[in-house]
Amino acid sequence: MNMAFEGIGINREEVYIANIVKCRPPNNRNPEADEAEACLDYLRNQVMLVKPKVIVLLGSVALKNILGNEYGITASRGKWIEQKGILYMPTWHPAALLRDDNKKIEFWNDLKEVKRKMQEIK
Repeated sequence: MNMAFEGIGINREEVYIANIVKCRPPNNRNPEADEAEACLDYLRNQVMLVKPKVIVLLGSVALKNILGNEYGITASRGKWIEQKGILYMPTWHPAALLRDDNKKIEFWNDLKEVKRKMQEIK
């Protein structure tokens, strides 16, 4: 992820990276609902402390746990969603890029849009 941000010209100092869960589930599987729920208060506190203007949601797990199950990554990626004064940009999880080369261009375009928005709101 750091290399992607660097490649697009976003300084690492401008980025705070957090995860839905604070420890990886067995066999690197997606977290189950109760595992995510157990960590969400910690993540909410991180967001309150950092006070981000933009949050990039990497993949379906992040999207659904942060914004709700009514969102799907395929339909939502690349589109700004604003809630409670924070702009969210859903995009593909980096693991999805390894499985499908076609998603790399969309991911790159999403990050370019994030950079544009960050410059706009400075």
